[in-house]
Amino acid sequence: MESLDEYFDTALALVKTCGNLITEHVNGCKVFVKKSCDIDLVTETDKKVEQTLVEGLAKKYPSHKFIGEESVSDGAKCELTDAPTWIIDPIDGTLNFIHGFPHCCISVGLAINKECVAGIIYNPNLQQLFTAKKGQGAFLNDRQIHVSNIKELPAALVAFECGTSRDEAKCKVVYENFKLIVSKGHGMRSLGSAALNMAMVAMGGADANFEYGIHAWDIAAGDIIVREAGGVCIDPAGGPLDLLSRRVLCASTPELAEELSKNLVQFYPERD
Repeated sequence: MESLDEYFDTALALVKTCGNLITEHVNGCKVFVKKSCDIDLVTETDKKVEQTLVEGLAKKYPSHKFIGEESVSDGAKCELTDAPTWIIDPIDGTLNFIHGFPHCCISVGLAINKECVAGIIYNPNLQQLFTAKKGQGAFLNDRQIHVSNIKELPAALVAFECGTSRDEAKCKVVYENFKLIVSKGHGMRSLGSAALNMAMVAMGGADANFEYGIHAWDIAAGDIIVREAGGVCIDPAGGPLDLLSRRVLCASTPELAEELSKNLVQFYPERD
């Protein structure tokens, strides 16, 4: 039976190859299609990256399952079983990619028995490669990383996104939580990529991150990378993380996660 290390190495080689597809458009990509609304977009590069990853992994591991952003957008079922499942976001931060804003990445997580056991987040524009395997720590470009030790919101830099929805109820919650973080936190940052926001928590650059309306492919890799860096990933209301709930909260410490979960205005999108 193949080992986790072998699965990971196969995926990493494919991810690095796909990075070239993204850096071809370092100044932006002006050809795109709208999906659910005018800020939910897809490019041919998104589709090409996902196709390359899925085909490469499926050829080597034909029994493995896949959850990919673009295949689900095209009508494929989003189903997480106990089987080894690759959860793929070909370009997280497509709006950034289109504009030429350099914070976008390939995000690949591997779940076995519904638990994320390996993750790769790769921003080829800035040469940031975040990786983790269960029980082996988290790394940025082969250097081990660790979360911060911040325990209280007034000292916390919080990464926070508006997301890709114009839904009125969701926007209202976003504005309320924005007000909370700006008035009570140390600062707020928004990279435009859920995966990279989680990576910032893993490396200690940010202290917490939360978002409603994301999908499994946005957070699968970030989940294991944050946890292997010593952080916590939970549901924003305080329960265990559910990859299909479209909700995530990660933080450097349990204390900070708990404080945020008790103060955030909650929003529950339709599940994947």
